[in-house]
Amino acid sequence: MRIEQLTCAIGAELIDVNLADAVHDTGLFNEIRAALVKHRVLFLRNQDISRAEHVAFAKRFGDLEDHPVAGSHPDFPGLVQIYKNPDSPMDRYENAWHTDATWRDAPPFGCVLRCIECPSVGGDTMWANMALAYEKLPAEIKTKIAKLRARHSIEASFGAAMPIEKRLALKAQFPDAEHPVVRTHPETGEKILFVNAFTTHFSNFHTPDHVRYGQDHSMGGSDLLRYLISQAYIPEYQIRWRWQPNSIAIWDNRSTQHYAVMDYPPCHRKMERAGIIGEKTY
Repeated sequence: MRIEQLTCAIGAELIDVNLADAVHDTGLFNEIRAALVKHRVLFLRNQDISRAEHVAFAKRFGDLEDHPVAGSHPDFPGLVQIYKNPDSPMDRYENAWHTDATWRDAPPFGCVLRCIECPSVGGDTMWANMALAYEKLPAEIKTKIAKLRARHSIEASFGAAMPIEKRLALKAQFPDAEHPVVRTHPETGEKILFVNAFTTHFSNFHTPDHVRYGQDHSMGGSDLLRYLISQAYIPEYQIRWRWQPNSIAIWDNRSTQHYAVMDYPPCHRKMERAGIIGEKTY
């Protein structure tokens, strides 16, 4: 296996390797896992593997999780089918920079995403290095956010377009999760900027240190949150991947954000994703 770094900030391509071999080859799997932690997102071409092999490879990282809104394959629990249908208006609705499922108390460790069918042009996915985003923040911002915590909501994202009864039922099933604004990566010890499109507000901003009068609470906190979320938009922190059928991306969900670009005309785009259960943030 060869590892080719793709940008200075994030991403590498794995060449001359079949992920199906890593299901049984522990040495190969350990190499891939180490490369993932180092480069944050890995890419592979020409991976004509079965759904069973896709799931088996992902399970080497840990147990898989289902998604309460996106459906899983009926024969492979945890293999979420992200199928875009040109005849469905809701399937033309994308996207925002996000870290998967931070509305969970324990967001995913990472994901293994395989392209089944895609447009001939367009439909790329982008990733951003959120350790680098934190590192490059001004010192005074790092000081200000060091102890802040924030809420992340499925109700305000996936639930927003639902009828109110379904939206409230979804929130009852998945109450807003709270995470530190600056997360420590459990393996590398790096500090990660951990706010994204699922983040609604800071939980502990309204203190004497930050607020003189009530207006500071809403305006000061929301302005700061918008600034932090915008850090993922900086090109120097990003990589962009062009899909082909049987291409695969593997990413560390703990230190990245991603964005599926909706720039293609109405057509089918079929992706299958295995999300690996992660650990709680502290």
